[in-house]
Amino acid sequence: MNIELVRATLEDASILWEMQVKSFRDLLDKYQDYETNPAAEPVEKVINRLKQKETFYYFIVADDVKVGAIRVVVHPLGKKRISPLFVLPEHQNRGIAQKAMKRCEDIHGHDNWELDTILQEEGNRYLYEKMGYHRTGKSEVVNDKLTLIFYEK
Repeated sequence: MNIELVRATLEDASILWEMQVKSFRDLLDKYQDYETNPAAEPVEKVINRLKQKETFYYFIVADDVKVGAIRVVVHPLGKKRISPLFVLPEHQNRGIAQKAMKRCEDIHGHDNWELDTILQEEGNRYLYEKMGYHRTGKSEVVNDKLTLIFYEK
């Protein structure tokens, strides 16, 4: 499977948002985290991110099909943050997210990365740890069902 990253533009905001909602809806239903879950965000939030000069939004394209997206925020001091990264449910568990992360590193460099994920989601933790990320020790309790944990590489 060939994985490419294609830079998204402001005109892609509604497509990105629809894909994001579809990708995160199950987690929103599971954890009821309406303040932090990307499925609960209005499209305006995606539009505002696309307007940020430090933001790079990419569609994840697998064999010419848009299967997800990844946003990279490059901070002035060199730190890079992934938020969000998502793959549509029908394309998950095929190594796509891992390949997309590698492509981001090829574009933006291989160090000074950070991200957060849901402590209760073992598959996400496994992916990030396999990619060389380690826990910072920082965590944030969102509600009685969900805790965010923070990683860096």
